[in-house]
Amino acid sequence: MTQLRHDYQEFLTRDTLVMVVGPEGPQSFSAYWKKHDLPFIGLPDPRGSVLKLYGQEVNLFKLGRMPAQVIVDKNGTARFVHYGHSMSDIPENTELFTLLDQINS
Repeated sequence: MTQLRHDYQEFLTRDTLVMVVGPEGPQSFSAYWKKHDLPFIGLPDPRGSVLKLYGQEVNLFKLGRMPAQVIVDKNGTARFVHYGHSMSDIPENTELFTLLDQINS
């Protein structure tokens, strides 16, 4: 989430809504958001409903949910999906910006 926060303005200039979905319950999720003053939307998903919808992997040997990034266009179509194989397997924001520029052009 650090890289999302760092480049948040770049996402906004591309007319992009950033949303992070996490496995925590509403109270702990809200507390984390307030503590870290995160500028984007956070959605608690303790039952894994969104996780299942987008096919995000759960691997208990690798600390639970693996990272997943999904770019959904304004029509609701998933245009890019990246499923991480480890907690550090996350695309660079520059790659996401290139994809967003292509989608928005």
